[in-house]
Amino acid sequence: MDLLDTLTAKGLRGEVPTREEALAVLATTDDELLDVVAAAGKVRRRWFGRRVKLNYLVNLKSGLCPEDCSYCSQRLGSKAEILKYTWLKPDQAADAARAGVAGGAKRVCLVASGRGPTDRDIDRVTDTMAAIKEADPAVEICVCLGLLSDNQAERLKAAGADAYNHNLNTSENTYGQITKTHTYADRVDTVQKAHGAGLSACSGLIAGMGESDEDLVDVVFALRELGSDSVPVNFLIPFEGTPLAKEWNLTPQRCLRILAMVRFVNPDTEVRIAGGREVHLRSMQPLGLHIANSIFLGDYLTSEGQAGQADLDMIKDAGFEVEGAGEATLPRHRADLAEAAAAAHAGGSCGTAASACGSGGGCGPCGGHAHAPDASASEASAAQEVQEAQEDAGDELRSDLVKVRRRGAGTELAPNA
Repeated sequence: MDLLDTLTAKGLRGEVPTREEALAVLATTDDELLDVVAAAGKVRRRWFGRRVKLNYLVNLKSGLCPEDCSYCSQRLGSKAEILKYTWLKPDQAADAARAGVAGGAKRVCLVASGRGPTDRDIDRVTDTMAAIKEADPAVEICVCLGLLSDNQAERLKAAGADAYNHNLNTSENTYGQITKTHTYADRVDTVQKAHGAGLSACSGLIAGMGESDEDLVDVVFALRELGSDSVPVNFLIPFEGTPLAKEWNLTPQRCLRILAMVRFVNPDTEVRIAGGREVHLRSMQPLGLHIANSIFLGDYLTSEGQAGQADLDMIKDAGFEVEGAGEATLPRHRADLAEAAAAAHAGGSCGTAASACGSGGGCGPCGGHAHAPDASASEASAAQEVQEAQEDAGDELRSDLVKVRRRGAGTELAPNA
């Protein structure tokens, strides 16, 4: 297939495809799916070999968020029956982190619900990072606290944070349909603040919220322009009690095409399969490892993942290996670019929207472009059958697949018990 040959050649050289080529990946058929995975797999192996980076989430503060993000079980007004608790103490968070590191996690992601941290919250996280680093100085720490104010990123960097996560989630064109309490530009500003402080930027997207192919391509190109070092690809978990509870728009095949498109646009960047992989990729999760080089180990913020040992078995059985603490995740040239970008921001040379900072906005992720070709009649018919089957399944489907988190931080049970 000419398209895949072109994309593979570009990816092996570290070049970015055109928007039209990225859209064409999403328009491929199920008959072409394994060819798409194989092409993306060649690019993945060129830059990351057969290594899989493991990341582990610690939910420092759960629920009770004042923001209205439609996809989130912690949102203002959410009826989702999730665990709700205020800040974990540093020793509690460190205990949770140790469980992930013991399972092979190289990076611990500290997350707290809310619009953004107060200075007191930064102090809390600083104490937590110190407790984690005391137990394992080599562990990477990524922090996700929402929108940052001036100088907060610098304080986190000085305290030992390696990265900051703030996802774009969806395209600038559709962002206002998902959230009203903050803007796309607010998110981009936080990613730029993190970059400016010398933190690695972790910013990704959520697929399956009813967006178009154009929206997916727009957000992925925006992430590339923004300089995200790692791109978490979340697949919407339609929690009961949220506005998007009935948005069951994904199939395993669709998820793999989305991952492949993200890989082609980010050939030499860490691509992570994040929330929702168990729900939507299901038995095809191992194929996702041929495209992405990073996953979360075990549970997520408010939903249960598959058991950590099952993740490790899956990696081994698929012929991959867990990335070690002493191994660099990013290729050397990408790491150099990240360091140079941080230095440029720190020196105040960010420049205009066309500079290295990228344009558009920013969020574990800009409109007005031409639409991709319509899917074939057979594809449309198949999609309709899937939707009807899901509607017929009703609550039974959701209760079978979406498991609200009942173990780990905030409970008496160990993670993945």
